[in-house]
Amino acid sequence: MPQLVSPHGGGRLKPLLLEGAERSAELARARTLPPVTVSSREKGDLIMLGIGGFTPLEGFMSHGDWQGVCDAMKLASAPNSGLFWPIPVTLSTDPTTAGSIKAGAAVALVDPEDGAILATMRVTEKYTIDKRHECMTVFKTTDLEHPGVKMVMEQGDVNLAGPVRVLSTGGFPERYGALFMTPQETRALFTSLGWSKVAAFQTRNPMHRSHEYLAKVAIETCDGVLIHSLLGALKPGDIPAEVRTKAISVLIEKYFVPKTVVQAGYPLDMRYAGPREALLHALFRQNYGCSHLIVGRDHAGVGSYYGPFDAHRIFDEIPAGSLETQPLKIDWTFWCYQCGGMASARTCPHDDKDRLLVSGTKLRKWLSEGAPVPAEFSRPEVLEILREYYAGLAAHEKVEVKLAGHSAR
Repeated sequence: MPQLVSPHGGGRLKPLLLEGAERSAELARARTLPPVTVSSREKGDLIMLGIGGFTPLEGFMSHGDWQGVCDAMKLASAPNSGLFWPIPVTLSTDPTTAGSIKAGAAVALVDPEDGAILATMRVTEKYTIDKRHECMTVFKTTDLEHPGVKMVMEQGDVNLAGPVRVLSTGGFPERYGALFMTPQETRALFTSLGWSKVAAFQTRNPMHRSHEYLAKVAIETCDGVLIHSLLGALKPGDIPAEVRTKAISVLIEKYFVPKTVVQAGYPLDMRYAGPREALLHALFRQNYGCSHLIVGRDHAGVGSYYGPFDAHRIFDEIPAGSLETQPLKIDWTFWCYQCGGMASARTCPHDDKDRLLVSGTKLRKWLSEGAPVPAEFSRPEVLEILREYYAGLAAHEKVEVKLAGHSAR
């Protein structure tokens, strides 16, 4: 029977989340340790370390790993030296807190929202970084209007490196129930369904007709599709996970063949790193058991910082064998009035005047302004859920949605 792809690095999954008596003992120890509050992004990274989504990492990166990942997309530290990794996974704090921690000491990592203990960490190294260098290599810009750049520039000035022992999943299972799945759980589910060739569809938006088309194209050639929603923090104006996943559920129920789609969620915040984030999305989907990642237009982009197909090209630029999970590259998709349905630039011969380009940004803009949405843009059951969400927003919760670059077409 065909097997699922191996976890990244070729070994077994490495979940760092403690359970049972071991967790209880470590939690008691954690209460005696100096606390370090993590950021929202670091919390998501920590939970991914806990559930094995960032296999084979054992904690937050050293300076050597940070430098290697920024400059060459490779880890530098043993035992994973030379292993492909596209985006730094680091923990930062302020100089005063860092100054009170000795190398080799243990600290408790605590939730930024409620102060709950998330993990313990043995601090093996303290170091500073050139934040602008990280931004230029990872995001290709130092513009503070870029939300990922802003996140890095505002983080603490000292990074702490070291292995972690994770004690909590940060409330995600309690908030999202069965939607929150670990790599072990998705792998078990795919195996029970008889799937080995699985495409992941990454989304931080509700699925409109273009997204539906991309997923169905993948179903034609794969055993099934994992619609994998980001459950962490987004930029202002994006639609919350609770609303988004409800809209996706009704779309799956009404418009997909049963047992061809699994919907699940994962705990990361968006970095909006465009091409580099597309590589990270493929890497951790490999850990979840996916052989392919659907990569469409402007994957993980924001504004007009990246070209519409930069995320396609970057997969051709990394060394062969870097990832088992491969991209399913799909061209511009749109509704064509001449074709009478969804199409792509590779399948439709007609002109722009016959095409309705479908984008999440454009849909959010129309919904936020109470404007009509063409039937060719989104399914009516999905629009009903989204309109209800926007109608319930208070005036101070509404964010102006601006169209930039290709989204303005």
